[in-house]
Amino acid sequence: MCPTRWLLFAGVVIALAACGEVAQLPVAAGVGPHPQLPPPNPSLIPTINIAPAVGWPANGKPVAAPGLAVNAFAKGLDHPRWLYVLPNGDVLVAETNSPPKPEDGKGLKGRIAHWFMDKAGGNVPSANRITLLRDSDGDGVAETRSVFVDRLNSPFGMALVGQDFYVADTDAVLRFPYTPGATRISQPGTKLIDLPAGPINHHWTKNLLASADGSKLYVTVGSNSNVAENGMAEEIDRAAIWEVDTRRGHHRLFASGLRNPNGLAWEPEGGALWTVVNERDELGSDLVPDYLTSVPDGSFFGWPYSYFGPHLDERVQPQRPDWVAKARVPDYALGPHTASLGLAFCKPGAWPPPFGSGVFIGQHGSWNRKPRSGYRVIFVPFWDGKPYGEPIDLLTGFVSNEGEAYGRPVGVVLDKSGALLVADDVGNTVWRVIPVQKP
Repeated sequence: MCPTRWLLFAGVVIALAACGEVAQLPVAAGVGPHPQLPPPNPSLIPTINIAPAVGWPANGKPVAAPGLAVNAFAKGLDHPRWLYVLPNGDVLVAETNSPPKPEDGKGLKGRIAHWFMDKAGGNVPSANRITLLRDSDGDGVAETRSVFVDRLNSPFGMALVGQDFYVADTDAVLRFPYTPGATRISQPGTKLIDLPAGPINHHWTKNLLASADGSKLYVTVGSNSNVAENGMAEEIDRAAIWEVDTRRGHHRLFASGLRNPNGLAWEPEGGALWTVVNERDELGSDLVPDYLTSVPDGSFFGWPYSYFGPHLDERVQPQRPDWVAKARVPDYALGPHTASLGLAFCKPGAWPPPFGSGVFIGQHGSWNRKPRSGYRVIFVPFWDGKPYGEPIDLLTGFVSNEGEAYGRPVGVVLDKSGALLVADDVGNTVWRVIPVQKP
């Protein structure tokens, strides 16, 4: 596009973004086991309200909740999105971003989305590597940094099973040999199984989690669209969590109807699988809440036909009332358009009240809501294996008073000492959060 046309297009985009609907409810109305779900309020041009990415000022950092302290565990990374902690305490960070998707987002909406992703810092090239961070002296700052695995393809999820290190690239699960204490894997990986990708690959991130005995991997595969506008043929085996046999490489759908599941974790008391899911867009600022939920084997959560159980999405035609009738209601709503991604259960006894039992969640932040939602790390308390009460802000301050994004939290994980690590892909930092007083 020539400069003149580009400036004209940018001006049209900004003008359109300034119009449109505004939330009628606070974010808190869309939080909890029984969120408010008002009638849909779609607009001709989707509501667009992104915080432009500027990065942290010198000595800047997020604001920790009272009783907590935060410091930079590692700075100067290249779009860090996901984290994994090895048994010896080494921290792995996936420095990654979207792969080329030539067929995704064509037309006016696609151009608008691409332009605003540029503003949000989301269109930088992918480093395609996993970096190892080591804090040998235990001072809360990594002094050793090395390339652990490179030449990957938009890597995201990671898991170690025995001496096998698994990586979820955007298009495959790979297995690498691992030697305890190694700072680099030099041997090539082998493909365990292909994952849905292709020229659309709308939700490209693929996370994974190993079963307790290591015989299975649970892999998240997001949908290939917002609400199946590309046709259901493009959604085969997507919007789902796969169960993959680590010995044979076979898979089956463990759960489906999940528009874009990301974080995965085992609930420590009962051992159930839990996930956080990004729900659909373009129904207005008050719809649809993202959610945190347990995931029983064989469960279906409604996408694309319905949301939060039986609430129909009339944009999807033809409808499937038989599927809607069995759509499971998620356990806990996390607010509309919060882009909840990271998920980690608190280790029992590792943190003082009110953080003793529950989950940490990284909320990357909205693009489709006025005013914005997310851009924070929260803690959702649990009681008897289920979420209850209100979420607690753990880290805030990612957006300036002028509406610019210093950072955007993504993956969260507890390190070997029990501290919380947070990947910030706009601030290019891994943050470390600890209680000021021991539990």
